[in-house]
Amino acid sequence: MISVVILSFNEQLHVPRVLENLQSLTRCIFFVDSFSNDETIELAGAGGAKSYQHEFTHQAQQFQWALDNLPIETEWVMRLDADETLTPELIEEIKQKLPSLPPDVTGVNINRRHIFMGRWIKHGGRYPLTLLRIWRKGSAKIEQRWMDEHMVLLRGRAVTFDHDFCDDNLKDIAFFTDKHNKYTTREAIDRLNAEYGLFPPDEGVEDGASSVQARLKRLVKARIYNRLPFGVGPLAYFLWRYFFQVGFLDGREGLIYHFLQGFWYRFLVDVRVLELRRAIVHLESKDAIRTELARLTGLDIAYPHADRSSPVAPSLPA
Repeated sequence: MISVVILSFNEQLHVPRVLENLQSLTRCIFFVDSFSNDETIELAGAGGAKSYQHEFTHQAQQFQWALDNLPIETEWVMRLDADETLTPELIEEIKQKLPSLPPDVTGVNINRRHIFMGRWIKHGGRYPLTLLRIWRKGSAKIEQRWMDEHMVLLRGRAVTFDHDFCDDNLKDIAFFTDKHNKYTTREAIDRLNAEYGLFPPDEGVEDGASSVQARLKRLVKARIYNRLPFGVGPLAYFLWRYFFQVGFLDGREGLIYHFLQGFWYRFLVDVRVLELRRAIVHLESKDAIRTELARLTGLDIAYPHADRSSPVAPSLPA
């Protein structure tokens, strides 16, 4: 009925949990691994999943490669991260509703709960986060961005299910801050692309092919937030989330989360954009800018939806 596609890199902590979570829903589980050096692949194979390896550029490119190359045979496909799980209520809802959806329904939006340091972050605009996560095979693609990429429908319409999935990373705060520090460079690339038009335009959530919430957030970010003076956006965003959207009701864990994700991370993005913009402002051609950004960031910066596909690697042994 449904296949689940999971991207992975060093996810041995989460693999047994996600496989156990999905066992009552489907056995069609695919891991696309970025050459992990822990036991991710072995654990996935032991749990009955099929594993493939492919060189990682960014999340969007990796997932689109998966859609283009994996031997998916089911009618429906689901995107899931290794650190995410489905609530029992959502699993039952998928089983009951998915087979009876009318043909013009090609996608399903699901609400995400974010769990941080063991606490469900319910406030600060963090719940519900409605995302397109299930679609009929061949009816969706992933927008090609370095950060904040969403699935978008190519045809048909989407419905929203009632129950949730959970984003619950079990790694420590050092991992959280290191991950977000790396994200700053990727988000800076997207910001600079909007300024300089470095990559060809790609149909995305702005074109109405994803959830209303995703479109609204992208619009506010592009039209308002990214145009604010240096440092103003992160502070305003934190204050909005923590006070006006009552993020303080999430307790001590909420203070840590909303400050780190709402202010600290956003401020680092502003700093990274400033740093990179200063390094490229004198360059006159887009090719020269892309070359310099690649040198400065170590990222493989090319046209983001250039054809990077390659034959499917054999499924790795358990």
